Order: sequence, then C-alpha cells, then structure tokens
Amino acid sequence: QVQLVESGGGLVQAGGSLRLSCAASGRTFSIYSMGWFRQVPGNEREFVCAISGTGDMTDYADSVEGRFTISRDNAKKTVYLEMNSLRPEDTAVYSCAARPVSWSVNPGMYYFWGQGTQVTVSS
Repeated sequence: QVQLVESGGGLVQAGGSLRLSCAASGRTFSIYSMGWFRQVPGNEREFVCAISGTGDMTDYADSVEGRFTISRDNAKKTVYLEMNSLRPEDTAVYSCAARPVSWSVNPGMYYFWGQGTQVTVSS
C-alpha cells in the first residue's frame, strides 16, 4: 500500500513556474507508475502526465507538453512535477496517484491518491 502527500502548490503569476512534490510511503515505491491529474470545480479530473516506475518512460497531455516535466527520485520516494510557463487555465487542484507497473491516462485505473494541492495562476 502507498500513501501519497502532495506539496508545492500556491499562487503564481502567468508565465511563472512551480514545482510540485508528491512524497510516498511504502517499501515498493519503484514498482508503481505515478501520474499527475488536475481538477477544476465542476469539471472531470484531467490527466496531466505520468511516469514509469523506473522513470525511463513518461507521457504528457497535449495541453502541458513542453511546459511541464514529471520526474521521480525513487531513493527519496518522491515524484515531482515541474511546471513552467504557467497559464491561468492551468489553475486546478493537482493530485498525484499510483498504480502497479504501468501508467494510465484513466484516473479510475489508479489505486492510490494524494489529497491534492491547489495551483492558482493569475493574469
């Protein structure tokens, strides 16, 4: 079982950057693929990006490709989301999630979730 805790959210001006962190518990963190999702009130949860257990493979939503970077440090049991060139439409609650072995763009395929961290991008 994995417990996840996000941090790093906050208020940033358009064009700025933030780094989100997701700290995990558990002894087998490296076997889990990790995903970042975001949700705006009234909208469905949206896939942002994902990374394989070893960190060698990544996947990004078209809306964030080239602006966001997912990475992980298995020794620290932490996954990161570097967000650059932020836009007001990036405003959302960002959550990290874990599932065994392979990643998915479907939030329903993830077994473990953090509580989320708010990212607000102002104009």
